[in-house]
Amino acid sequence: MTKNKPFKIAFFSTLILSIFIVGFRIVSFNEPKISLDNYKIEEGFELSIIASEPFLKAPVSIDFDNKGRMWVVEMIGYMPNLEGIGEEEPNGKISILEDLDKDGVIDHSKVFLDKLVLPRALAHVYGGLLYVNGPKLWFVEIKNDKPGKKMLVDPVYAEGGNVEHSSNGLMMNIDNWIYNANLNFRYQLRNGKWLKEPTSYRGQWGITKDNFGRLYYNSNATQLKGDYVLPNKVIRNKYFKPLIAENQKLTNDKVYPIHQTSVNRGYQKGVLDEKGFLIDVTAACGPMVYRGAAFPDSYNQNAFVCVPEANLIKRNILNFNNIQTTGGQAIEGKEFIASTDEGFRPVNLFNGPDGAMYVVDMHRGIIQHKAYISQYLTEQLAGKKLDTLQNAGRILKVTSKEKNLYTVSDLSKASSKELVALLSHPNGWLRDRSQQLLIQKKDLSVSKELINLAKSSNEVSTSIHALYVLEGLNFLSFEILSDIVKYSKQPETIAHALGLLERFAAIQNVPKMKAISTQLLAQNNETIDLYLSMSINVWLKLSDATFLPILSEIDKKYANQRIFQEAIASSLDGKEELYLKTMNPNAILKNNLTLAVRNHQKKELNSIYVSEKNAVDNRTKGLKLFRTICSTCHGADGKGIQDLAPPLKGSEYIDGSMKRLASIILHGISGPIHVNGKLYQLNNDMPGLISNSSISDQDITDIIRFTQNAFAKEGKGITVDDVKKQREKKPVGGGLFNEKQLLEGDFEKL
Repeated sequence: MTKNKPFKIAFFSTLILSIFIVGFRIVSFNEPKISLDNYKIEEGFELSIIASEPFLKAPVSIDFDNKGRMWVVEMIGYMPNLEGIGEEEPNGKISILEDLDKDGVIDHSKVFLDKLVLPRALAHVYGGLLYVNGPKLWFVEIKNDKPGKKMLVDPVYAEGGNVEHSSNGLMMNIDNWIYNANLNFRYQLRNGKWLKEPTSYRGQWGITKDNFGRLYYNSNATQLKGDYVLPNKVIRNKYFKPLIAENQKLTNDKVYPIHQTSVNRGYQKGVLDEKGFLIDVTAACGPMVYRGAAFPDSYNQNAFVCVPEANLIKRNILNFNNIQTTGGQAIEGKEFIASTDEGFRPVNLFNGPDGAMYVVDMHRGIIQHKAYISQYLTEQLAGKKLDTLQNAGRILKVTSKEKNLYTVSDLSKASSKELVALLSHPNGWLRDRSQQLLIQKKDLSVSKELINLAKSSNEVSTSIHALYVLEGLNFLSFEILSDIVKYSKQPETIAHALGLLERFAAIQNVPKMKAISTQLLAQNNETIDLYLSMSINVWLKLSDATFLPILSEIDKKYANQRIFQEAIASSLDGKEELYLKTMNPNAILKNNLTLAVRNHQKKELNSIYVSEKNAVDNRTKGLKLFRTICSTCHGADGKGIQDLAPPLKGSEYIDGSMKRLASIILHGISGPIHVNGKLYQLNNDMPGLISNSSISDQDITDIIRFTQNAFAKEGKGITVDDVKKQREKKPVGGGLFNEKQLLEGDFEKL
């Protein structure tokens, strides 16, 4: 018995600790053990699972609070089955994940918000939580880990389209604006009021930034895109849309999976290689520029990209020059993380407060939305029973074997001076959060230290962080910014300061701004010249005689560089004709300005200034119409319903002529009818839609395109014109088509 006493004492001590931590409640620390044997990671790194079911399901995004705790968005309703039925159920959640025994693995979770419809993003900002519920963007105060007062920020944030093509991201940038993927608006809370401003449309799922504040994103078929310039700098001219400065493809799209995977339209030539391996990305998402400083130095500001369809994560090396960013595969023929686990579905990546990289693994069998999933992929997933993988979810952590992680402290308890010091920390997450907390504190006693930092030289954008803390505190002035421009040795800091100087454009400051411009041009620096050309916009409205010659000097200096010509065209909003008459622009700029003048005359704005919400794409429209009109008889899965209608899957009417299919939908059909060799003698007819004035030719085209994608062995195309022509080709004798007429081609006759 005496030998057992130490064990009992140790156990009792652990139990007491557990009671203390959770407030006099006995708890257990049941942490699931999951093998990563079928995962490969680049040499020098370690991969571990820090959170999994039952503590979360279908995670799609995370953020860390000021204590360093992880908050996770659980999009449980996404594609609950191969038919996508039940997506609108309010079963989504935002949960707080906790590691109560402090061993680095999540052992508890608590729900912060539930009954959400397809939540897809969150952000800890302004002392509360910004999140998406259905189409709406909300802000909620946080009171002791419970939701407080709610405020509707935007009722149409994610309106239109399906979740695969709706707005997400909610990323706070260094300029104090919140940017998004799949949306042409940015947001900011200022003086108690939410601001919503147009910005360029970026990407599909996920958004990230570099230390300078440039944005990066992607789309399903393009693994990495980015802007060469800071956001909203080159879109001042509402009648001119830049083509070079933004939305540039940075890398190729090749992938190197380590096994054959089930991908949409894998039957099409060029999707898979001769071994059945994916060639290029088809569902790229969740990019992240690594800024954690806990990896080897050569990994700083590398761009990592999720490729869930191939169960891997890519690493790209970004190369920055003054006015352009390029990227490329880090290791040819090899990915950063690759797995043979088809449940591994990385959909988002994040820098953490400790410097690690965090991988959001939805761990779900079906990631393709019903509006886009092909019959080929449906059969593949069903055959592997991947459609049954519904109640899982993982958060993985990537660490370097060479460098230690940073200690995670409670920033909510940090003093203003401590937060100012953290603006120089190597870890970008800590710099970002310290910037926002300093703004929230409204402590002007550190303004002198911030001004000195803004003038300093550094490698991690400390001066830019300090600059935007001052901006958030409303402490900037023309004089402060002029000094920063004068004394700073960093072109990137000067670029940001020039943008902030625009707020102080006033007639009395015109001579000073002219002097600043002359001084900056003398430095002969590409970055400074580019941002000077974009910042002249507001000053031109005060004195075109003073500032048009400055733009002309930049125009001639960079006559063959299209990015400069776009920047100048942006600044010349409303002054295009004056510049064309008086400044003799080069050929590229002349074309840009002529186009802007023509667009103005035709009242053709850059689309970001027209679109108030995302439009529903045609494939999603087709899905919705099919479910409303067709699925009642044919079934949501297209397998038909006994005594009502034959199946669409395997039907020669789906796999055959598109004109014949259009004629059936338009004019209807009367049985009996054979489908796939089986006779269907139904007591009811299928009425046509030709008399339904609310159904357009485009609607019928959308229905057909959806059925081709969802049920055909190999999809065929059809145009609105094709449908329009079939509208006039009515059955002989009127009424409905019968099988004999359709087989003999009567639908082709007038």
